[in-house]
Amino acid sequence: MIPERIKALVLPLAALLALEIWARGVHLQSDSLAPPSAIALALGAAFGDGAILSATRDTLASAFTGLLLGGAIGLGFGIALGVFQTLDRLMEVTIEAIRPVPSIALLPIALIALGFGYRMEIVIVAFACVWPVLILSRAAVREVEPRLIEVSRALRLSPADRVYKIIIPAALPRIFVAFRLAAGIALIVAVTVEIAINPIGLGAAIMAAQQGLQPDLMLALLLWIGVIGYGLNAGLNLAQRRLFGRAALVRDPA
Repeated sequence: MIPERIKALVLPLAALLALEIWARGVHLQSDSLAPPSAIALALGAAFGDGAILSATRDTLASAFTGLLLGGAIGLGFGIALGVFQTLDRLMEVTIEAIRPVPSIALLPIALIALGFGYRMEIVIVAFACVWPVLILSRAAVREVEPRLIEVSRALRLSPADRVYKIIIPAALPRIFVAFRLAAGIALIVAVTVEIAINPIGLGAAIMAAQQGLQPDLMLALLLWIGVIGYGLNAGLNLAQRRLFGRAALVRDPA
């Protein structure tokens, strides 16, 4: 019996093989495409001179810092809105007016205020990460078992104790899912900002390869970003199952 994970590799490997045969057959000469073998060699060379590692460090530093900042803000507001429905009604119009604004649309303002570099990228990533954490944590708080809230009232817990001792532990598996979703968004937005305007990280390296007519390196960097994203999601998924066990089997929007 072939494991399911091995079966999942059959289609992408077959596609790569077909692309390699086609590229070699037509003697591909392109500014935007390259054979898989050339992409693999370019990726190996990028690791060899360390360029890809420094670019990865810059991108992940901005993505994770923005995730932590935006996640903390979103979590705080999400819990507050889930607990206090009056506050939720007061903030509803404001949140729904700001939430649809694309994070990339803030680039001109952030560039004027913060200039190039980490700070601008972190602010844009944080803005993008606030909303999924806020929306999902608010929903998680509202779905806490009502009997738990009744128990907290019977025990005469203060509102703060009710949040820390009852609501957060009960909602934590779903809140973790929110951070999993935000982590993917953080990586996407960080690379997008670098491609658009910020001269650091993997996004800037992709643009440099494209402008230098190096399609093999450009595609190798895209492949590496995909590997990072897959590894990040797999690691968070494993952590979720290890931390919460059966409670991790919640409806997962990711």
